[in-house]
Amino acid sequence: MHKLTKKRQGSDTSSGCSSLIESELSPQRNNSDLDESQLTKEESLKLRNQHYASVTSLFFRHDPLMIVKGKKQYMYDENGNQYLDCINNVAHVGHCHPAVTAAATQQISQLYTNCRYLNDTLSTYAHRITELFPQPLNVCFLTNSGSEANDLALQLARAHSGGTEVITLDAAYHGHTQSCMDISPYKWVDEVKDKPSYVHVASSPDVYRGKHANAENPAHEYAMDVKHIINNIKQDGKQLSSFIMESMQSCGGQILPPSGYMLEAFRHVHEAGGLCIADEVQVGFGRVGTHYWAFETQGGLPDIVTIGKPMGNGHPISGVITSQKIAESFRKISDHYFNTFAGNPVSCAIGHAVLDVINDEKLLKHAEIVGNYALQGMQKLKEKHQLIGDVRGIGLFLGMELVKDQTRKTPATDEAYEILHRMKERFIIISVDGPHNNVLKFKPPMCFTKDNTDQLLQALDEVITNVSVPDDSNCNKSSTKVPKVKRTVLVQ
Repeated sequence: MHKLTKKRQGSDTSSGCSSLIESELSPQRNNSDLDESQLTKEESLKLRNQHYASVTSLFFRHDPLMIVKGKKQYMYDENGNQYLDCINNVAHVGHCHPAVTAAATQQISQLYTNCRYLNDTLSTYAHRITELFPQPLNVCFLTNSGSEANDLALQLARAHSGGTEVITLDAAYHGHTQSCMDISPYKWVDEVKDKPSYVHVASSPDVYRGKHANAENPAHEYAMDVKHIINNIKQDGKQLSSFIMESMQSCGGQILPPSGYMLEAFRHVHEAGGLCIADEVQVGFGRVGTHYWAFETQGGLPDIVTIGKPMGNGHPISGVITSQKIAESFRKISDHYFNTFAGNPVSCAIGHAVLDVINDEKLLKHAEIVGNYALQGMQKLKEKHQLIGDVRGIGLFLGMELVKDQTRKTPATDEAYEILHRMKERFIIISVDGPHNNVLKFKPPMCFTKDNTDQLLQALDEVITNVSVPDDSNCNKSSTKVPKVKRTVLVQ
């Protein structure tokens, strides 16, 4: 267990808590070495608030959860309370899975070094992960985070295409590096100021409240939005570099593109000499149940795929999958690619273990079965509660959009947050997201069961029943268009 030790001042190297630390804790604590497990929740929060950047997200900021343990689809607080985790897609095969833990422990006790040395663990993992993709996607780069993977994908696309312009989707989120923030409208505070000139925003392919939701062929209409942007880029005398999209938008509100959208949009991009990047950082590794990768449900073949989050079950490993030809385009940027931590034997051993668990525990089929069961249950709740405007999803990627009026689709933002907090009181953790902060998100560990689903649905039913919906009669009845609300830090 890590300990708080005395801060070095000058030549003083004595052990024990510094007077600064001691003054921040309760006066009863006088032990010279303070074990973190001895901190109260209030003391831990006080230290965090004083020394950790305040802009960092914190779930339930007014009364945050102090999580000290995780197992499978559950998390435990300092008092031993068990919480059902309905949102942690990073703990893909379950919190602290013993097989993953054992692989990490064994490898880190043997070797931890960089990828410039030949090591079987890296070689076999590179072979194994690329075998999961259709041809010609048979080469990978390993990275440390989804942000880093997307940044590298943008570099490759620019080098290969020779273009500068990037098309992204409205409400997209691709990471926190500068390049990823540039193409993530979800993170922009002011679209006019934050959107770089080289970035072009296409409509989110939302078939519930999007601009083409009521079209006869929404996939075609949304793909034509991409085509129109490409035409404008050409008229400006510029060259398209890439079109990047999450195969299913998570932060954007659990959006599933209409069937055929990727196929047609990708065709327009390829005709313009650009590359198509599928961001699978949140939705890959079998979450959809029917396929290993969400883009496979669409029929379109991207030129580059980025993966991460579930890849290491919480360990920081991610990757970029592409063709040999596109990978070689990196030589136009530099004579070689190197990343200090990416591809190290420990990360690769963990990556192997995650794939083993997915296969051994048949988690794709499990996600399909449990996901269908959950979706059917949510549809029944929609029939019962006027507050639920739409239910959507595939596998263990589900969303429930809340509205004050089902005709005008007025976002029920306050009600969504009220439900979130009431669910926490029932020891169930969900999240709220989407452009209007009115979508309840469900993307749990893949070991989530039907019994867990029943618990979730029963709690949602009871909580929604007791949530009052304000009178929406004063809304403009002539329009169903709703302005976006300003993004808020999740679960304040």
